[in-house]
Amino acid sequence: MRWEGNRESSNVEDARGGGGGGGFGLGGGTIGIGTIVIALIGGAIFGINPLTLLGMMSGEGGGPAPQAQTAPAPPSNDPMAKFVSTVLADTEDVWKTLFQQGGATYHNPKLVLFRGSVRTGCGGGQAAMGPFYCPADQKVYIDLSFYETMKTRLGAPGDFAQAYVIAHEVGHHVQQELGITQQVDQARARASQVEANAMSVRVELQADCFAGVWAHHAQNARNILEQGDVEEAMNAAQKIGDDALQQSAGRAVVPESFTHGSSAQRQRWFSTGLKSGTVKACDTFSARTL
Repeated sequence: MRWEGNRESSNVEDARGGGGGGGFGLGGGTIGIGTIVIALIGGAIFGINPLTLLGMMSGEGGGPAPQAQTAPAPPSNDPMAKFVSTVLADTEDVWKTLFQQGGATYHNPKLVLFRGSVRTGCGGGQAAMGPFYCPADQKVYIDLSFYETMKTRLGAPGDFAQAYVIAHEVGHHVQQELGITQQVDQARARASQVEANAMSVRVELQADCFAGVWAHHAQNARNILEQGDVEEAMNAAQKIGDDALQQSAGRAVVPESFTHGSSAQRQRWFSTGLKSGTVKACDTFSARTL
């Protein structure tokens, strides 16, 4: 991926030095790329978002969400922080332009680097949850050790695979900006667990598609893609499909438990966004076949 020398975002906060404290007790709900680390290491049930297991998505969390504190910017000599800052800046440029073309204003999210645990507008977040987006404070959270997990435990190496992770979480912010998150949360609160899981799948697949939309426009504007980059993202999407995670844990594949979509679905929707470059093509909620 060609990213060196491109603009870096000023919307990155470094909370790695302060210690997040806290543990769970979330009140606002978060949206993440997967339950990957907690499922692989902690032995949690695959295909079920850990926040769903804790009752967070239905509002059964531990009281009001605490306010997250603003952290300083990362040091300029940190290469991984530089990478995520550059990717975030690229998503800002793409989505700002697309929103302007639609007559709307895009509000940039913040990206918070943390280590181990962190306080968010949705409560306490853990590295074991993988990268996630908190709608309450409109911030993406990532423990950069997740990238090593992608490479060594999941078999999903590559810088564009890493960029896909950020673009997916930013995709959740786009859903927040469009009002999709709020509508789904309201519907999910009235639904059964199976129905709620099915809605979560459509939310996650749309975020995958939005990640593809970003890649489409970033490539057209800045020629960021090198040979093998798309394959890296497709491989990552395959490795974090609910069915692949369940199989890797030696469990039976249970589609009713899926919250992020199968490997094939995640690949298909990322590819849809990448090829079309349009938000309209990412309407997973109207799609008869995912």
